[in-house]
Amino acid sequence: MLELLSRGGIVMIPIAACSVIGLAIIIERALRFRGVVNYIEKALPTVLDEIGSGREQQALKRIQSVPGPIPRVVAAGIQSHIRYNQEQVVEKSLVRTGSRELVLLENNLRGLNVIANVAPLLGLLGTVMGMIKAFMQIELHGGRVDAAALAGGIWEAMLTTGAGLTVAIPCLLFYNYFMGRVNRVEAVMKDVAMDLVELIRERNDDGV
Repeated sequence: MLELLSRGGIVMIPIAACSVIGLAIIIERALRFRGVVNYIEKALPTVLDEIGSGREQQALKRIQSVPGPIPRVVAAGIQSHIRYNQEQVVEKSLVRTGSRELVLLENNLRGLNVIANVAPLLGLLGTVMGMIKAFMQIELHGGRVDAAALAGGIWEAMLTTGAGLTVAIPCLLFYNYFMGRVNRVEAVMKDVAMDLVELIRERNDDGV
């Protein structure tokens, strides 16, 4: 493998760097998204029941013990409710905190998308450079070049394209997978926020 990489030329260096960075992003995001929705789905019913029965402090303490971006959004909403007891203030707090958490979830995903787009181009660049060198050799020898030697130079040039695609395809797949997870978190976040606001509205209407 190391021999193949070395024969691919200097372009293999940035391609290899892209592979390392891409793998690091994939591992970091996979750990970040692990259980991000399951935690809140288990804790939310109890939290809402506690808010509905007037035990906001207990609900806040419970939700703050749950990891993840959605619990942090709910906690921000409960804190605003305890402090101001105004529906509009709670909504603004939920929106502001939710936007910040979504930005954090999308962190590094743009880099993964960039790698998925740049790696094939680097591979193509390496192939073009290799082909240029091969045809320069043909010209240098006046067209009298051994076919086997020429074929060897060409497959070496094609190595960079193969390497670029090998890096780009997994990065593109994981990018779309993680963006799907972000969209799911956003949907759950909106549903949870609506449930919380509706519960607070009902309590205010009842004069509690």
